[in-house]
Amino acid sequence: MKRLSTILILFSLLLVLTVHAAIAPRTFVSSNMLLKRNAATPSLEFENVRQCAESIYENAFNVLKNNEDWELKFEDICTGDWTQNWTLDGLVAKVENTEKGMHFSAGPEFKNDAHHAVLWTKHSFEGDVKIEYDYIRTDSETSCVNILYIQATGKGEAPYTEDIYTWRKLREIPAMRTYYENMNALHISYAAFVNTADTSYYVRARRYPKPEQDSFDVTKISPSYDNQGYFKTGESYHISIIKTGTQLFFKMEGKDNSKLFSWDLSETEPVSGGRIGLRHMYTRSAIYKNFKIYSKSDR
Repeated sequence: MKRLSTILILFSLLLVLTVHAAIAPRTFVSSNMLLKRNAATPSLEFENVRQCAESIYENAFNVLKNNEDWELKFEDICTGDWTQNWTLDGLVAKVENTEKGMHFSAGPEFKNDAHHAVLWTKHSFEGDVKIEYDYIRTDSETSCVNILYIQATGKGEAPYTEDIYTWRKLREIPAMRTYYENMNALHISYAAFVNTADTSYYVRARRYPKPEQDSFDVTKISPSYDNQGYFKTGESYHISIIKTGTQLFFKMEGKDNSKLFSWDLSETEPVSGGRIGLRHMYTRSAIYKNFKIYSKSDR
């Protein structure tokens, strides 16, 4: 994966050069010509930069996704017995396997922590990871989110040992704070909040755990993609996630839209290995199918 990291660095350098070229002073233009320039030109230039940046990250994502070094470590088509591959936090949650996939439902009661739910892989995954699955939102709720946990371990202080399975009893009521205060993990929240495309929704990444004296907000990794990443109820999306030592990607691909989200992890404390988790906040439900996890540790 060192070669992949080099590719990302080269793409980042290209992005910096592109931005510089777009915003550098036009020293060769006379003052009279500058006065006559359309006032909209700067915004157009930044729009070009934005589009160029998106293209660069899309190319970087595709290079990583299609790299031949990935090794398939986990595969669940999600139509068989879910207990063969997953464990469940939450006594109220329901998981049902059908021909359509694994239908995962949190409890129905809003603002009741006992109605949260988290599915965890039975195995842990080390190093860089690529995760892919098909996703159909099945609720029509106007609040709460779905969360993907990436390589979660306990923070290492008793009783929150590194292997989170050993303290699963402490998560029978899966209150959020139990996770963000006591786990090392990356978090991506999506299919967030309301169920109409003309109101607020978002995609965000976070790094656990929260420092003891700080608010939950400090776990956020910039940028926050507000009013982006709308998931329509009943529609199938293919989701792809790639986590390397320096970059995190999340891509949604639906019938009518496709969007890539990315975060720079170079200034974030590394997460090197652990379990993959699917959290549904109370009231939320979805179908998962064709779940695959690839990994490749640096050597």
